[in-house]
Amino acid sequence: MKQFLLGLLLLIFLSVHSYGQVRDLHISKGQTKVDLPFDFHNNFIIVKVIFNNFFPLKFILDTGAEHTILTKREITDLLRVNYQREFKVLGSDMQTELVAYLASGIRFQMGDLSARNRSILVLQEDYFRFDEFAGIDVHGILGADFLRRFIVKINYRKQIVTLYSPQHFTPPKNRYKELPIEIVRNKPYLYTKARFGADTSLNLKLLYDTGASLAALLYTDTDPGMQLPESVIRSPIAIGLGGFLEGYIGRLPSIQVGPYQLSNVVTNYQDLPPNVDSTYTNNRNGIIGNLIMQRFIVIVDYFASKIYLAPTRSFKRKFDYDRSGITLVATGKNLGQYRVLNIIDGSPADEAGVEIGDLIRRVNGVPTSLLSLGSIINKFQKKEGKRTRVVLKRGEERIKVEFRLRKLI
Repeated sequence: MKQFLLGLLLLIFLSVHSYGQVRDLHISKGQTKVDLPFDFHNNFIIVKVIFNNFFPLKFILDTGAEHTILTKREITDLLRVNYQREFKVLGSDMQTELVAYLASGIRFQMGDLSARNRSILVLQEDYFRFDEFAGIDVHGILGADFLRRFIVKINYRKQIVTLYSPQHFTPPKNRYKELPIEIVRNKPYLYTKARFGADTSLNLKLLYDTGASLAALLYTDTDPGMQLPESVIRSPIAIGLGGFLEGYIGRLPSIQVGPYQLSNVVTNYQDLPPNVDSTYTNNRNGIIGNLIMQRFIVIVDYFASKIYLAPTRSFKRKFDYDRSGITLVATGKNLGQYRVLNIIDGSPADEAGVEIGDLIRRVNGVPTSLLSLGSIINKFQKKEGKRTRVVLKRGEERIKVEFRLRKLI
């Protein structure tokens, strides 16, 4: 299964003005911080939100998105919310023009944190298809316009996001390392060093994007020294506004974040469209996502332009990658069916006859009705040589296939 970037960072407003925000966030009296438990579904941070005092919704926490966005317009339509303004947006292909609306007076509650009279964006259609890739119902994203108001601590292992009131935050000590970051349009950028070959190391500026369920995405045309690894596979690497982004997946020899070095990192490579204005991407070289950052406890200080990192016991864990060649999405009633979205040419699944559009019904004898999207993906990442038996539904036909997992990159 490929790790997908959901294209949020590529949401570009054609309007020259951003919408304003009222200082409207309140932590319960006497509290200086609020803990928000989250679910980590298929490498997305998903928090629960009570929307307009009524609807229990699920939002992706996304440091790489500039705005808070509701993707399910039917919710605000049902509440008879007035849309004050229409925005044109560019899709992830930097060409497709799409539509979002400004909705104001929105209220939501998350634990001891309440928000009133918020302005959010509502997509005309659900372009992002979060549900399919997270494997659960997802209704929108909490973006940087929300997060910038706090010191944000993300504990991936305990699955808790802590939002600190800035005036009551004390910088951590002991095992935390303090690193400078750049905050542009409320989004955090890390400075890293990556090795591409025996003689090539580059300093890179990467967006820290919790809306990216991948390790890293590098824009290969931002530096002539950024060469593809010898072993890569061509595959869709992202889904966003306007459709799929094609690119390559391989292993980066190493990447260093502050004093911490990670090796053989599964990395996505993509050329930016030639007509992209670099001001939209802030001259970054790419993105660093949850599959790297989940190896740390992370604290983002938007006010002091600093990030604090403390490695966890998973820091040295190897970067696993799919060994079947199958990309899956959740679909059907209650997202309880799993459809093949893509097959890598020449992969074990391709050689066994698996086709795009097939529904997976059983894996190694276990009905998929008893499995989550993430657990099926994990089965396809098992050790090389493992025999894998899959039952498929293709139209009205029931098909059995068998293949052995194999290293693809």
